Amino acid sequence: MRSLLVLALSSSFALAADLPDPAVITAAMKKAVTYAHTNLAREGGYASSYDKEGKIGEVEHAKSPTIISIQPPGTTTMGLAILKAYQATGDEVFLTAAKDAAKALLKCQLASGGWDSDFDFDPEKAKKYYLRSDLEAGDKEPGKRRNSTTLDDNKTESALLFLLEMVHEPACKDDAELKRCTKFAFDALLAAQAPIGAWPQQFSGPADTTAPVLKASYPETWSRTFPAIKYTSFYTLNDDNLQQIAKVLFRAYDLEKDERYLAALKKLGDFFLLAQMPEPQPVWAQQYDRDMHPVWARKFEPPSVTGNESVGVMEVLHQLWVLTGDDKYLKPIQPALAWFERSKLPDGTHARFYELQTNKPLFFVKDTYVLTYDDSNMPTHYSFKVSQQSNLDTFKKQLAKGREELQLNFAGPQKPKDWASRAKAAASKAKKAAESLDSEGRWIKNDEIDGAEFVKGMMAMANYVEARKKSGE
Repeated sequence: MRSLLVLALSSSFALAADLPDPAVITAAMKKAVTYAHTNLAREGGYASSYDKEGKIGEVEHAKSPTIISIQPPGTTTMGLAILKAYQATGDEVFLTAAKDAAKALLKCQLASGGWDSDFDFDPEKAKKYYLRSDLEAGDKEPGKRRNSTTLDDNKTESALLFLLEMVHEPACKDDAELKRCTKFAFDALLAAQAPIGAWPQQFSGPADTTAPVLKASYPETWSRTFPAIKYTSFYTLNDDNLQQIAKVLFRAYDLEKDERYLAALKKLGDFFLLAQMPEPQPVWAQQYDRDMHPVWARKFEPPSVTGNESVGVMEVLHQLWVLTGDDKYLKPIQPALAWFERSKLPDGTHARFYELQTNKPLFFVKDTYVLTYDDSNMPTHYSFKVSQQSNLDTFKKQLAKGREELQLNFAGPQKPKDWASRAKAAASKAKKAAESLDSEGRWIKNDEIDGAEFVKGMMAMANYVEARKKSGE
């Protein structure tokens, strides 16, 4: 039997030229958030997924009835989607849930300033973390407790972005604790930026001010077998870590005009200039050591240049040019694009890894992880080939535009007719998100309540409602 919500949506589409009634979409959002806030939240935060009853939360490497995830999807991105719903509607249901998600992050903030991958609120399990609250209570010795802020997989970055948006939400203007703890996190992030302008994958304190500032170069030799070294201190571009930091800093500077954020962005841009490898491979590696040589990370991430993260580097450099007008940020782009063109695989994709200097695509043998040029028997848990042509084509179109046009694009719609166009473009996704909710207000995928589906669905609906509201229709 079709739900009343689906029937209402169908009716509203028929009456409004394929634009659903914002009130119906808002009702769907409230249903989803009410269920999540009531049944899934642990101290206000969320795991990445749950069993269908909402009793056991799951994160990347654990399951627990009391666990939350900082790694998206989870507390950070679900919280941001809920905040977006509040900003689109003004409904207090969303504000309350967003505030609780922020409080959950403050409770598990590490003494180093950022966050781990997840946090378990079980009292015994919580003891393994060295928290900001411990430090502020006078506990000065972390011992063996976890205190490494991680930037891997958009963990601390997504927390910072959510808290930044919360701090600048007028309804939170009197929340002194939120402001203080967000400042603590940003201060720690800025202090952890290395002299060369990059960040490691993890940090537990300020950067080493004696670290050298060098141009990237090819090592004289490198091992073709995995050396099993600790890689968390390396300057890490893997999984777009530095691109995600840039995203946070761009937004922070946009909101606050604090020159510290602009200075950090420029310094990061200068790192990307230094980190571009010399010809014949003028792109970037996934990770570098202090000598600015590409190095091993995990057993399937060899010293190489990458056909994946190099695209994100170019996007950040281009955005820095849009912000500053400094042409030096554009200089690495054309050589890099030329490399992408000549480095395509026969099927039009790119390898994740290319051998240093020879530019031969590198792969691994399934199970043994022997490094090879042969792609016939690769492990399946990792993308050793990446489809970049669409991203590159989109980027080239951006390159062809002038700064003023791009600045206007970044600012978003300004006129009612522009918002009306956005609403029309967002309508089908909003309708689909609302209709795919089950009768209890859950998005189910693979027989689980799925956090990624929550974020996708909520953002689609919130974007639509916001656009309709600002279009004046």
